[in-house]
Amino acid sequence: MSKILIIEDNQDFRELLQNYLEDAGYAVAAFDDGVPGLEGFRQGAFDLVLVDIMLPQTDGYGVVEEIRKMSGVPVIMLTALDSEAHQLRGFELCIDDYVVKSVSMPVLLQKIAAVLRRTKGQTASNAGETAELSCRSLFLDIKSHAVTASGIPVDLTLLEFDILRKLLEAEGRVITRKALIEELWDYNYYGGERIVDTHIKNIRKKLGADDCIETVRGVGYKIPKAR
Repeated sequence: MSKILIIEDNQDFRELLQNYLEDAGYAVAAFDDGVPGLEGFRQGAFDLVLVDIMLPQTDGYGVVEEIRKMSGVPVIMLTALDSEAHQLRGFELCIDDYVVKSVSMPVLLQKIAAVLRRTKGQTASNAGETAELSCRSLFLDIKSHAVTASGIPVDLTLLEFDILRKLLEAEGRVITRKALIEELWDYNYYGGERIVDTHIKNIRKKLGADDCIETVRGVGYKIPKAR
């Protein structure tokens, strides 16, 4: 049974969300603000976090920043703020999805299930694999889900790992933004393709001098073929 953490200050919506998730078979822990929510996260082992942005003390962005210091657990921001700027800021903090509260509960449940499927699917596929992908001094180990750059471990989120893996597997070939979205966002994603650029930006920042991703202007991204 997957365990989900909810951090939401609106009591009615929090209770509604918790009831829907529990009825769908999830174990749920819910908190009304970022401070107790983070404490709950530290004490529990969660498979996914749902967090609002507008919280009384520590807002959702602050919560995600702290979570990312501790874990790559999938995070979905669930908020009434629907501007592109708010969404991009969330994705720059390495969230896995950004959902506006006008979404229906059945659709939200599908989005949650999709993110969890991707997480569990990655774990299952790793079990029988030993492959290592590389580009110069960058190494990605499929089995251990580990990335090193110049011998130093790099902490990528699950989605960042999957993006880098797809690019390395397609060495020498360009992968379009649309193709990445269709392969890695396994539900009907209606946002813009700029979200891919935001994730690539995060990956590059973490890889530093070992970044070997090339931008193909107007098309997508590729890892150059080894010479």
